[in-house]
Amino acid sequence: EVQLVESGGGLVQPGGSLRLSCAASGFTFDDYAIGWFRQAPGKGREGISCISSRDGSTYIDSVKGRFTISRDNAKNAVYLQMTTLKPEDTAVYYCTAGPHSSRYRYEYDYWGQGTQVTVSS
Repeated sequence: EVQLVESGGGLVQPGGSLRLSCAASGFTFDDYAIGWFRQAPGKGREGISCISSRDGSTYIDSVKGRFTISRDNAKNAVYLQMTTLKPEDTAVYYCTAGPHSSRYRYEYDYWGQGTQVTVSS
């Protein structure tokens, strides 16, 4: 059974940091690109970062320089280090796995259930 389980979300003040984790099982992790998406209240799900099976990473402009994606193939895990968080980063964050890096939802095969990140004072 394929599973992607996110953790590490929570409430943080503006300017703070969080590290999200995504634990994967049930598929050949090394062969897959992993993406992080987020969905804010009343908005669509947007791709914010992804990392290929060969560690190439991309970011959308709004998180570039603040978020860092990484993967540990030995642990079947992907991380999203988020710094200088802003209220507009508030959303449910999802990790997802697909055959190649993409910012589009339809190109991913597997999804986690999401973890809530709230940035508020």
